[in-house]
Amino acid sequence: MRLNKLSLAILTTFISAQTTSVLADNLASTTVLDRISITATKIERASKFVPQSVAVIDEAQIERENAMNINDVIDSVPGVQAISQNNGYDSRLIIRGAGLKAPYGVREIMVMRDGVPMTDPDSFTRFDLIDIDDMETVEIYKGPGSIFASNASGGVVFIKSKSVFDEQQDRIKVAAGSFGSVSLNAKKAITISESDSLSVNFSHRKSDNDWREWNKFDTTQFGVKHGHMFDDDSILESEISYTEANLQLPQSLSEAEFSAYKKTGETTNTRGDWRQSGRYSNMLFVNSRYETQMGEYTFKPQVYFNHWGHYHPVTGMINDTQDNKVFGTDLAWNRSHTLFDRPAEFLFGLTARTDIRTNGKKYTYQDMDADGVVLTDTRGELAQTEDSQNTILGAYIQDTFSPIKNMTIDVGVRFDQLTMSIDGNEILAYNWSGFGPAYKEGDGLYSFEETYNLFSPKIGLTYALTEEMNVYGLIASSNQAPTGSEMEATRTNAPSVDLKAYTSTNYETGLKLRSQSWSADVSIYYNPLTNEIVKVDNGWQDYYENAGKTDKYGLEIATVYQLNPSWAIGFNGSKSQYKYDRYLSDGVDYSGNYLKFSPDYQYSVFTDWKKGAYSARIETAGVSSYYVDDANSEKYDGFNGLINVSAGYVYKGHRLNLSVKNLSDMRYATEVSKSNDIKVYDVGAPRSVMLSYQYKY
Repeated sequence: MRLNKLSLAILTTFISAQTTSVLADNLASTTVLDRISITATKIERASKFVPQSVAVIDEAQIERENAMNINDVIDSVPGVQAISQNNGYDSRLIIRGAGLKAPYGVREIMVMRDGVPMTDPDSFTRFDLIDIDDMETVEIYKGPGSIFASNASGGVVFIKSKSVFDEQQDRIKVAAGSFGSVSLNAKKAITISESDSLSVNFSHRKSDNDWREWNKFDTTQFGVKHGHMFDDDSILESEISYTEANLQLPQSLSEAEFSAYKKTGETTNTRGDWRQSGRYSNMLFVNSRYETQMGEYTFKPQVYFNHWGHYHPVTGMINDTQDNKVFGTDLAWNRSHTLFDRPAEFLFGLTARTDIRTNGKKYTYQDMDADGVVLTDTRGELAQTEDSQNTILGAYIQDTFSPIKNMTIDVGVRFDQLTMSIDGNEILAYNWSGFGPAYKEGDGLYSFEETYNLFSPKIGLTYALTEEMNVYGLIASSNQAPTGSEMEATRTNAPSVDLKAYTSTNYETGLKLRSQSWSADVSIYYNPLTNEIVKVDNGWQDYYENAGKTDKYGLEIATVYQLNPSWAIGFNGSKSQYKYDRYLSDGVDYSGNYLKFSPDYQYSVFTDWKKGAYSARIETAGVSSYYVDDANSEKYDGFNGLINVSAGYVYKGHRLNLSVKNLSDMRYATEVSKSNDIKVYDVGAPRSVMLSYQYKY
């Protein structure tokens, strides 16, 4: 394996250490409490001391949103685009342009819950498991550099659930709102003994979403957590939970349908042939983590197991995969020591994970009309069987130390080896040519395996200019492997192409301010992607190749100013320029063009008010224009003045929350794209109201 210049520089300068002790000393001199981050080092530290842009959303913010999905929680974070087609748990997530080329879902970004990846080794993420009502914090780490990020060059979304040892979590919560939306949650903490705690959580959410056709969702989740404290202060926390989630996925609108929606407020689901798409899933989740002292080291092992299945009607086929198993572990050690006569912290660990799919099946659609339009989501003939195994083995090491007063340096590296193997039998294939029957004879038996070595080094520095203000700098790099679908398409349609992982490198500097009146984060970054994977549109036989280089420049600002004890104002915004330095696809040269769906700027401006038991917030947001295709043939105007408001009242254990999203009932598109001269629109939800009541006891 060849090492790039950044890797060599980091390895040659790699030495031990820094520390929660240094950070604690520094924190003691600040005038306000800072939110805690763990995505940089796996060790808690205030976000002010993390040498990269990181956003932490706390429980109070989550509660205020009356959220039905994670998009409601993170969509105002600078540099983040979070989009849901149906206002349910589906999410299209983009961080600084990472994940942009995925046609759906989340790619190039690691989503974790309590240290367990919700992201497959080949980069596909399921949000089905995540219970909005069991989230304590959500942390977003942007770009390469997180010690958690395996095969995730775009960053990490780390979700921390409520601790089993939190005795204040007993509650009953009910919420109801527009379009048949209902949310129920009940939690109970039980102290079994001085050493043992138990908590039980039940959640149910549903929405008819009848402002759109084929747009319902519901999810039901039940979980039990157990915690044990040993006599030597070791801690064992375990969880078992079960989720059932059902989601309809509506079609995008045509240009004519979008125009009609703006006039009437009504939508159809008739643009495409695949009008019965959805995902109906279930998942068993088991997670156990332990913390103990081993001499000078703190040892934090974690093991987890998932079993999931889904019925997933999508374009061309119905996926019916019921036997999917995930086994994983993360073994972490950290040790406090001294370097340069100052406290320091050393961290290293090993990870292993394998995803095993047994007897995965694809079926034809049983009911289609003469034009190939799907009438129901009932499965027809067996079209394909497949077994697969994706395994990722990793190791990481990091030192944090303070060579001089007021300076903290992180030096780290992570290495992962990803192996994807697939064996199957294609009996029938969808006929993408449009001529003849909808399905044709498949290619029969197939088998292939690919291994990718993924290297992620970083070096970051934070320096305290004053007691309230820090500056930081970072250089971090990460490899990103192709997804399983990209690998399969290339193997099938262009077997001579050797698809490699690409490299994302982030150069970033910024400023972080925490004072009695101000909280501010400003970051400037340059993020080049080399050897990028691009799609070659070759009729109905698309494939992928390493033919791209992209340059990303950006500025992000997140700030809050406390005017007085009752009033605060804030601004979140980003300014970016994402361009192809080199991009040749199927003989068409897009070099020098801007990336589609990459607006020049995004913003949100808000005002918070709090007086005694009462609180309120008003926020307005907007997105600038952007190109709708790689050819830069046309722009969408974006939108401005989207208004969300919320109000709350707290009395003893009682809490009322009212939220109104899209107050002015703006009719706009969350995303517009264009392919083969056809534009399609994903529309934003109309005005919606949600009222929640909870009682903590």
